[in-house]
Amino acid sequence: MTYLCNTFTNIDLMSYFKIIKEHLITCSVVMLFFIFFALNFFSPKTPKPHEVPVKFKGPFTTFLFKTIEPKEDYSFADEALPLHNASVNRKMQLSLMKHNYRHVGSNILHRKAEKIFPIIEPILKAYGIPDDFKYIPLVEGGFSEGTSPKGAKGLWQFMPGTARAYGLKVYGDIDERKNIRKSTVAACRYIKGLYEEFHSWTLAAAAYNNGSIKLMRAMDQQNEENYFRMHLNRETGVYIYNIVAMKAIINQPDKYGFMKHYNPVKFSSLTSADFLAVN
Repeated sequence: MTYLCNTFTNIDLMSYFKIIKEHLITCSVVMLFFIFFALNFFSPKTPKPHEVPVKFKGPFTTFLFKTIEPKEDYSFADEALPLHNASVNRKMQLSLMKHNYRHVGSNILHRKAEKIFPIIEPILKAYGIPDDFKYIPLVEGGFSEGTSPKGAKGLWQFMPGTARAYGLKVYGDIDERKNIRKSTVAACRYIKGLYEEFHSWTLAAAAYNNGSIKLMRAMDQQNEENYFRMHLNRETGVYIYNIVAMKAIINQPDKYGFMKHYNPVKFSSLTSADFLAVN
């Protein structure tokens, strides 16, 4: 009888220790799971090296990412183009193709840049306008600076009414739209006003092409505030892409089939007489 009792007692103790062992293993696994989950969930996520979120003051804040390495990324005014989007990438490649040497077949744009950039750059800087806006005259005027069918004229392609509104004289034989320095000052004032309205340099550039009223109407109709997601008219819809393409071929001419020609003169090397003499 005593033997049987001892046997049952030993069996009960073995079962008890086995159960405890199983519970300890289960608890250990659960604890390890929660520790792993906590480390992954609560640890700060590191953004990709080329994508750092940018916050803008004002009503329009859903913009893209600041470019850390502008030489490797296509960007406008420190706003990187979202090339991971198939539509954006396609438009960018088409603009680059349209402006490469095979299609343009001339270094005129580089020579034009060599002439106007030393005058435009310091004026843009003085007004706090991003340097990338200096490519707009190359896109607007292209190979010529004549009068458009709508009546726009000069480096910045001002309409007569807009030119007068920003201090340029346009009457009779006098047309200051053809004066590089004066028209650039007027363009800076205009662009700065557009930025204050849209709080985005990209939208300011688009509004420069399409007009602020038309752009705002399109934004309201589409309930959209990101240029790269909007459906705009053909010219405005590729306007930023053309500016970025122009920037690329001016800065890296060999890559796009051009000869190395552009060697901008530093503004410090120009005299005040040189500054006033270029028209």
